[in-house]
Amino acid sequence: MVNILYECTMSFFASLCFGIIFQISGRKLLFSAFGGMLGWLIYALSGIPFSSSSIPCYFLAAIGITLYSECCARTLHAPVSIFLAVSLIPLVPGGGIYQTMLYCIQNSTMLALYTGIHTIGIAGTLALGIGIVSSIFTVFLRLPIPTPHALPSDRSDSDETTPN
Repeated sequence: MVNILYECTMSFFASLCFGIIFQISGRKLLFSAFGGMLGWLIYALSGIPFSSSSIPCYFLAAIGITLYSECCARTLHAPVSIFLAVSLIPLVPGGGIYQTMLYCIQNSTMLALYTGIHTIGIAGTLALGIGIVSSIFTVFLRLPIPTPHALPSDRSDSDETTPN
């Protein structure tokens, strides 16, 4: 459990630094960095039931981050991409890309292929989670808001025209 807290703290600071690089300031910076920590927490905790594969963990984390980013964007009146891009930083499979290229250079074709497919799977899973949640938010935001029907008035039209 201490390891998960340490990883979440490091995810917060990694997201915070990328937010600074993206020139995000104020509350938006803190909220986007918190999104990175939240994403890593979801990823780490979902590893308990999905211990055989990390792909479902990335999918759940992407769903959580996108929900969080959509809510922050509505609350703080900012674009979703500000929160989403910074929050995804801890989950980006940069290590897998590096390992794939390293195996290619070392002529380890099977390891490069395995690592590359797994990395593409992670990236696709992140994109799928973002796409699903963003699409659902877009559909629900375009639905008309039902308004209550006007109640019939108790007064007649003749009462309005006669002065007292």
